[in-house]
Amino acid sequence: MRSKRLLLSTLVLVAGLIIADSAVLQSQSADPSSPPVAPVQPVTDDYFGIKILDPYRYMENLKDPQVEAWFKGQNDYTRSVLDRIPGRKELLARIKTLDESASARVFDVRRMPDGRYFYQKRLASEDVAKLYTRVGLSREEKLVFDPQKYAKEGGPPWSINYYAPSFDSRYVVVGTSPGGSEDAIMHIVDMTTGHETGETIDRGWFASPAWRPDGRSFFYNRMQKLGPNSPPTEREQKSRAYLHVVGTDPEKDPPVFGYDVSPAVKIASADISIILTVPDSTYVAGLVAHGVQNEVTFYVAPLDAVQNAEAPWKKVCDVEDEVIGFEFRGDDLWLLTHKDAPRFKVTHTGLSRPDVAHAQLLLPQAEGVMQNMAAAADALYVQELDGGIGRLIRLPYGGGPPEQVKLPFEGSVYIARYDQRMPGVLLEMTSWTKARKIYSFDPSSNAVTDTRLQPAGPFDDPQDVESAEVKVPSYDGTLVPLSIVHKRGLKLDGSNPALLEGYGAYGITIDPFFDPKLLAWLERGAVFAVAHVRGGGEYGEDWHRAGMKLTKPNTWRDMIACAEYLIEKKYTSPSRLAIQGTSAGGITAGRSLTERPDLFAAVIDAVGVSNPLRFEASPNGPPNVPEFGSVKTQPGFEDLYAMDSTQHVRAGTPYPAVLLTTGFNDPRVTPWEPAKMTARLQVATSSGKPILLRVDYQAGHGFGSTKTQVQELLADGWSFLFWQFGLPAFQPQR
Repeated sequence: MRSKRLLLSTLVLVAGLIIADSAVLQSQSADPSSPPVAPVQPVTDDYFGIKILDPYRYMENLKDPQVEAWFKGQNDYTRSVLDRIPGRKELLARIKTLDESASARVFDVRRMPDGRYFYQKRLASEDVAKLYTRVGLSREEKLVFDPQKYAKEGGPPWSINYYAPSFDSRYVVVGTSPGGSEDAIMHIVDMTTGHETGETIDRGWFASPAWRPDGRSFFYNRMQKLGPNSPPTEREQKSRAYLHVVGTDPEKDPPVFGYDVSPAVKIASADISIILTVPDSTYVAGLVAHGVQNEVTFYVAPLDAVQNAEAPWKKVCDVEDEVIGFEFRGDDLWLLTHKDAPRFKVTHTGLSRPDVAHAQLLLPQAEGVMQNMAAAADALYVQELDGGIGRLIRLPYGGGPPEQVKLPFEGSVYIARYDQRMPGVLLEMTSWTKARKIYSFDPSSNAVTDTRLQPAGPFDDPQDVESAEVKVPSYDGTLVPLSIVHKRGLKLDGSNPALLEGYGAYGITIDPFFDPKLLAWLERGAVFAVAHVRGGGEYGEDWHRAGMKLTKPNTWRDMIACAEYLIEKKYTSPSRLAIQGTSAGGITAGRSLTERPDLFAAVIDAVGVSNPLRFEASPNGPPNVPEFGSVKTQPGFEDLYAMDSTQHVRAGTPYPAVLLTTGFNDPRVTPWEPAKMTARLQVATSSGKPILLRVDYQAGHGFGSTKTQVQELLADGWSFLFWQFGLPAFQPQR
């Protein structure tokens, strides 16, 4: 589906610890006995007559030698503590065994009409995924692109951000970046020679390359070039879409859409502008993403006319139309919208004369939440989530009632990459107890079959793991879904270790998933649970809006209610319960921590948003204003203050143990946010329990982390929790 969601990589959850940080750390000094104390250099801000103290504002200058030294000292201390946990090495070995039990992990699959497949694959013996191709499912595969060829000895790892084959499979654009920075450089591979064409295009974070039908040129988004003294908030401003012809100088590519390109198309400096193409349409779409806001604006123009800034763009919809995604094929345009339908509906209009206000209703709102759609050669396919169960609905072209596709098991279903020239779709499926597999739906036989592109592993379908779905009354009576996973035969006596994960932002759902690495947690009698708190998308747009801005407190109070349920039903007890929030989930975990420190033994705050009052001062802050608000308005300030964990840390409070993590290259949550939270907690807590900050200088927000980094991450996090829970095998000698 063409939508803003193309710009946001879906958070991948692995064994209760979102892959949002890595764990390979730099050399450190010998076992420091305590973390360095952060000097207090207070700055006072006046927000609408209310004075707010920020004692660590100076940390926002990450190039300050004093700040650099503090980060390194914190990391050195954290490593000295974690490395002394006795059970960590054994736990890491088990995680490694489980993770490498399948011969390879395959993902990001594309199927082409000539029978060719493209996919990323990481062998069990390798650390980073590479791009491969093969013709058919039985032919020998060939390597297309290895990102590690750009890595330097001792330098950060490189990974593939995205790739896009031309419609005739002649060329492939590959975006790759180092150290989790996500600041991609595009390369072009000529499939006839196997070599790169030579030109590269940098600043391709949101590139979304879209090939023209000629197979020799493509559109792409490029961020503006910043000067050495440009403020960090300018990084994601004033981007444009360009047209590139293979073999030419990218610096001469003409801008065709975006900020200040055409006076006829008004696009704000903070908007991201992307052009989208399909094989058999004479039109292209111009998508305008307004930061993280789900609702998009988009335009259409004749394909042949989009050569320069003079393209005759026609607006199709605006934010007020509440369209979050669309598909087009020929002259047909399908819209996914929550206009008067908070769980979404599908409508249809034409590209030559689009009329969103009077579009034909094809699929009305139902009990389930519509999440995605795909236009194949035979039908429009719609992905739906209903009570944690994924469904696939087929809408045949030319009319006919909707058909529900019979799936091989109940769990999550995702429409993978597809091609409009081919019938059916590729699917990815997983559940709380089954690892991800890649399936193909053939409408001629009405069959969903395993492509076997993903090799089966011995731990991919454990028979001794079970899950349960319950609904927990929150503080205001709202029923919050809670997913609980554990080994069969678990005794409900309050003694089990438990990790509760929560997110609750952007309307993103945490759908059922399973990764074999999770067994290293479950095998020790531990429980893994996911609180589907408000702010997510589990019940559609109403659920999302019930946990944003003014209503954001619902997010952490739902989390607290789910924690209390696990204790009440004796899955665990406060002395053996931990919570985790990652990225925007840092608000969920951080405010649960500050509001109910008595409820948890430990907290993992992974690359978490901790200081929303200052978020707008970071590169990724302005795009997040639609979700969280702005300090430039009084209501926005009040909302941000309420969700700011650093502002709710209170001196003399017995806080639980906390492990905070950051990647020093993080482009989404700048390292100074978890740093400030660390400094606040270390001086405030009266419990004597550890407050640790873990810094990875070769990582970002987690995208692009290597296999080893993820394994180390889990070993550090879980051994930290087992230590705090009092498990004998994880207690350091005194």
